[in-house]
Amino acid sequence: MTTQTQIEVYDTTLRDGTQGENVSLSVDDKLRVTALLDELGVTYIEGGWPGSNPKDAAYFQQARALELKHAKIAAFGMTCRVGGQPEDDANLRALLDAETPVTTVVGKTSLLHVTEVLRTTPEENLRLIRASLAFLGAQGREVIYDAEHFFDGYKLSADYACQTIQAALDGGAAMIVLCDTNGGSLPWEIETMVRTVRAAFPQARFGIHTHNDGELAVANTLAAVREGAVHVQGTINGYGERCGNANLCSIVPDLELKMGLRCLPEGALRLLSRVSHTVAEIANMAPNTQAAYVGRSAFAHKGGMHVAAIRRNIDSYQHIDPALVGNEMRVLVSDLSGRGNMLSKAEEYGLNLADVEARAVLDRIKELENRGFVFEGAEASVAVLMARQKPDYTPPFELVDFMAVVENRRGRGLFAEATIKVRVQGEELHTVASGNGPVDALDQALRKALTPVYPQLAAFHLADYKVRILDGQNGTAATTRVLIDTQNGAQRWSTVGASANIIEASWLALADSVEYGLALA
Repeated sequence: MTTQTQIEVYDTTLRDGTQGENVSLSVDDKLRVTALLDELGVTYIEGGWPGSNPKDAAYFQQARALELKHAKIAAFGMTCRVGGQPEDDANLRALLDAETPVTTVVGKTSLLHVTEVLRTTPEENLRLIRASLAFLGAQGREVIYDAEHFFDGYKLSADYACQTIQAALDGGAAMIVLCDTNGGSLPWEIETMVRTVRAAFPQARFGIHTHNDGELAVANTLAAVREGAVHVQGTINGYGERCGNANLCSIVPDLELKMGLRCLPEGALRLLSRVSHTVAEIANMAPNTQAAYVGRSAFAHKGGMHVAAIRRNIDSYQHIDPALVGNEMRVLVSDLSGRGNMLSKAEEYGLNLADVEARAVLDRIKELENRGFVFEGAEASVAVLMARQKPDYTPPFELVDFMAVVENRRGRGLFAEATIKVRVQGEELHTVASGNGPVDALDQALRKALTPVYPQLAAFHLADYKVRILDGQNGTAATTRVLIDTQNGAQRWSTVGASANIIEASWLALADSVEYGLALA
């Protein structure tokens, strides 16, 4: 294959992906994802199964108004019922009513499913495949045939599996997609069977559809492409039933960057990380930070030896330039860090840190992590530690003391109040405020003291507050770690505090958050 070889990308996030546990998309969600996938430049978007539920039928109706630039929308269904005729089949009629240019039909390949699931004869199953595809093709549809359980069926009876492919070709299928539906095949099995089938049907075009039950969906897809498959099916972020479908966010860059095959329009690969994260947000799923290529940690470097190496040659610990997939390199700071981590992080924040200052920050971080702090997800706290090492740095405020109380007063109920003294520009400010808890009261008191001097503080708001108990066996004396995310418009930063006292841990994270926002953001 050459760099000009085009691999069709068939996305089934909207159908197979939504069969994953906790994955659900409204009609509006599906339309938004459709627009994203078209922008990415996939060849096909499988919108759903119009015969299965009203939501998918509504999607296809509204999708007709979309002005897509790259993708063709496909409607999914199955062969007509045993003993029936295609023209009388409600599911096939629903496929036509969807008015999509492409219909994808799934049929049985494995004799186990023919006899035990359909409970019919092998000959009747071949008729269902042949007649169903021919009916849809006669209505002007491009027909893709999904050979369900192909690899398991081939192992059971290679002869019958090939008969089902012949039936699909006789019915006019434009593409035969070989499916590893149970996700249990191995790459070398996939290669052997695809090679054999392609030799038996040299005029046919083949695709691949794999599931991830053996953690091999991506590898199995690539194995099929190596043997001549020109059509790959999968989902964004690998969403799907059980362990998920083949992850297009890994398959596409593997094909383009590693195998030299064209999948997307020129330059579109740089959109991949954004599409991955946006689809996760629409689906209300937490992004997998360690996902290959698109995960936040995909190009994150933590070990001191690694960071020292990439400071000399950026390719020493990265297999690709992260910008190719719209991602970025990150240097993490922790007790495993070396001087290079500190210098890289200082450069990231625009701080000119001398070697001796970098070493001092590193020693301080290692000391704090031994006490329960973790700085990997709290990079704003790292920036504050670095800034405090600079002799010309003046913090925007300094704590003198604080007090936080919680009372349960008769007739008033639960009540929290905080008193705080801070020094700002040589002046000591003393304020008191109430809140819905002691941490909120501290936050309100600090804002009350600082906002007259720093009015921009009014735009900061708490975006997230996480508490983790580190040594639960110590009961109420356990060390508590607090992570705070603060947001100012589109900018967001994270800080950390740790202490056996949850109020002190919260204050440390809160104070770093405000100092970073005022002095370094």
